[in-house]
Amino acid sequence: MNHQESLTAYIAAFVSELVLTGITDVVVSPGSRSTPMAMVMAEHPDLNVHIHVDERSAAFFALGMAKAQNKPVAILCTSGTAAANYFPAIVEAKYSRVPLLVLTADRPHELREVGAPQAIDQLHLYGHQVKWFADMALPDKSTEMLRYARTICARAAAIATQAPAGPVHLNFPFREPLIPKMDESLFSLSERTKGYVRVKNGSLAIHDEEFIEIAEELAGKEKGIIVCGNIADEEFAKAVTSLGAKLNYPILADPLSQLRSGSHEFENIVEAYDTFLRNEDAKSFLKPDVVLRFGAMPVSKALTIFLKENHDAIQYVVDGGGGWRDPSSVSTDMFFCSETLFCEKLLIHLDANSSSNYLDNWRRVNQLTKESMAVIRDVRELSEGKLFYQLADLLPEESTLFVGNSMPIRDLDSFFLNNPKSIKVMANRGANGIDGTVSTAIGAAIFRKSLYLVLGDLTFFHDLNGLIAAKLYDIDIHIILINNNGGGIFSFLPQSEHPKHFELLFGTPLNINFEYAVKMFNGHYSRIANWEQLEDLLKQSHHQKGIHVYEVETNRDRNRDEHRDYWRSVSQEISNLVNGLKKCM
Repeated sequence: MNHQESLTAYIAAFVSELVLTGITDVVVSPGSRSTPMAMVMAEHPDLNVHIHVDERSAAFFALGMAKAQNKPVAILCTSGTAAANYFPAIVEAKYSRVPLLVLTADRPHELREVGAPQAIDQLHLYGHQVKWFADMALPDKSTEMLRYARTICARAAAIATQAPAGPVHLNFPFREPLIPKMDESLFSLSERTKGYVRVKNGSLAIHDEEFIEIAEELAGKEKGIIVCGNIADEEFAKAVTSLGAKLNYPILADPLSQLRSGSHEFENIVEAYDTFLRNEDAKSFLKPDVVLRFGAMPVSKALTIFLKENHDAIQYVVDGGGGWRDPSSVSTDMFFCSETLFCEKLLIHLDANSSSNYLDNWRRVNQLTKESMAVIRDVRELSEGKLFYQLADLLPEESTLFVGNSMPIRDLDSFFLNNPKSIKVMANRGANGIDGTVSTAIGAAIFRKSLYLVLGDLTFFHDLNGLIAAKLYDIDIHIILINNNGGGIFSFLPQSEHPKHFELLFGTPLNINFEYAVKMFNGHYSRIANWEQLEDLLKQSHHQKGIHVYEVETNRDRNRDEHRDYWRSVSQEISNLVNGLKKCM
């Protein structure tokens, strides 16, 4: 049998099925062994091929595309360490539940473990970080093998999207010669032109009897809270706010829950908890009997500690992905059910809670905290806290805010308040690392217009090469670079109490002039001198094309002191309010 014909038919069958599963985008990193797959992909009229020369950045770029679309994106690379460079993004995809189809080219079986160049052991290369792995058969044009290629493709795409979504790895061994036969009949399919096998994924659900029991258990329980972490379902906001209104429970909305910005009701949404749950008087006063938790674990450490300290409360955890999101082992009930469906079904069986005393107390404490927070407006120096406090005012309607890890995501949690602008908030909070942040944001920017990335200097440096995708594909992105010359988060951790080697081991100042790096990628750079300049630039930003970087220089020590002074000041006011409310009860 002709090798070229077998190679071509087999790969064409796979790529055809790839498109029929609904995958429209693939990120390809150039290489020799992946040549046949890359050439066939480039030929398909319904597949968008994005070239990215750095596999590590390429995988995060695809991750951002998949996050923005809530659908799988494929990545393709050659054999050897190219595949190993995918690993960080695959880990993030697993823990943030993002569907990726990972395609790695490999040496054929006879060239494995015999000293052949660019050959490493790629079998189960990513271990338990992928949902499924298959070492593909060698190309063959027999009817059975074409069916095999198409079936594996459909199966892989379905598994990637099946809750909890995540990465799937297919390893393709190819013999030389590697050039496929490119002609007009490349994608002519002889059977099942609408997809060889269609896989329908359903949502997890529990029986109606369970909802009746939950409703009965919640009846008369006034002291309840709803905690919402990262959730991608656009229907969830309406469902959970309706549930909160019927129960008269406050909704503690993580910034990634998409509940702090939008057109839904805000009456029950509490967003300043990261500040007031540091106060012992508030925690004691607001102690719940019931906790309903949806989505990923919240960003706030103060909230996580609060949930852990209330281990005697009824704690429901609802997870549409069927995972086990309970690091503190405080849950009393685990429900593997779509979060939106859970809210909608429970609403049917619930009687309205007539008392709002407990909810009102949460609102009062939240409102006082927000009023106290307003003093940050008067800060004249460039300040990390004030930056996030002003973001909702500075960003345009329906923009996307992508936030880096370490201090930026924590400041977002503390200072980004409820607003009606429908600002979508994104971050890589699966493994919570700083790697690949620029690449992920740029990938998301393809589908999320008016995207603003806010990150620290170490995070920016860690993925500077990610900017190449924005340059090559004319992707518009606005980057607010907070430069405190090192790892600002460590100033808040116990390591800071040991100054002898602090700067060497944790502060890690880089002393980089980022202007030259930005211009290397044809980007536009501005060093921010004051708040008025930043406001003017951001007001003009949504009309501008290309890469725009706004560098805001801050001081780590001053930032730490500002945060601590703010928390102390607000804490005293909260204690006064709580003690006053107790006397009135």
